[in-house]
Amino acid sequence: MAVDFTLKQPIQFIDGTGFDINPNTDIFATDVTNVFFSIGQDVSSTSDVVFNQLTATPPILIDNGIFKLDDGSITGSYTHTGNFSILNNFTFGGNLSIGGKLTAEKIQTEVTQSTIIFKSGSTQFGDSLDDTHIFSGSLFLSGSHTMGHGVTGISNDTNLTDSSATDLFTENALNNHVSVIASSDEVVYLRKSFTKVGSFVSNTTASFTAVTASAPSGFTSTSELDFMFFNNGMIMEYDALDIQQSGSLLFLKINSNSLGYELKSTDEVVAFGKFNS
Repeated sequence: MAVDFTLKQPIQFIDGTGFDINPNTDIFATDVTNVFFSIGQDVSSTSDVVFNQLTATPPILIDNGIFKLDDGSITGSYTHTGNFSILNNFTFGGNLSIGGKLTAEKIQTEVTQSTIIFKSGSTQFGDSLDDTHIFSGSLFLSGSHTMGHGVTGISNDTNLTDSSATDLFTENALNNHVSVIASSDEVVYLRKSFTKVGSFVSNTTASFTAVTASAPSGFTSTSELDFMFFNNGMIMEYDALDIQQSGSLLFLKINSNSLGYELKSTDEVVAFGKFNS
């Protein structure tokens, strides 16, 4: 059964965002007009659909047993296969486990500790002088160690012959070196102190049956400065004295003008100092 419609006003189609109508003018029933409806791109099941901006209200929920996106945060599990790139900052509030290799130009941790691992391989622990760093186990240093002064190693040289300005010595090295020093010619020489009584030779000379100790290498030769001479208990001035070793006898020669007196046969002249024995 045919039915006729009479319209008092023309037909009007109104398009919207992403939905186009052509023509979008008034259509009168008395006219034959083709009207085309279209959207900006193909949305078939095999098409690549592109959105300029997507606003989800309420938030997008993806809940297929893998993960859920709710109010900008991920709750539940998230599994991703393939590369994952983040162009801006990435903030993670929980624990992060990495099964492979972590590559970064700089790793810096904060809050409970201050540790920086630089790209060059250098590290920085702590940020103030009151920080304490505790290591359990062994510590091996193949480079230098700076502690107010450059230290490059630890020496166990018991003779301390390296003369290094950057090596620390061990307790063993110090103990053995002190033992060596105690029996060295230098120490033996420094400890020599003997007393001898002289004999009258002349009013300017007294003799002692003794041999002066020989100074070891690096020391100045033994002289009157290594002795103290007493005449009747009174010390004699060095400036007026001279000594001369002759075989097994040591001669003490005085300058009577400087001393102000001459030696007498009754004088007791005593020498104290570095005799050999």
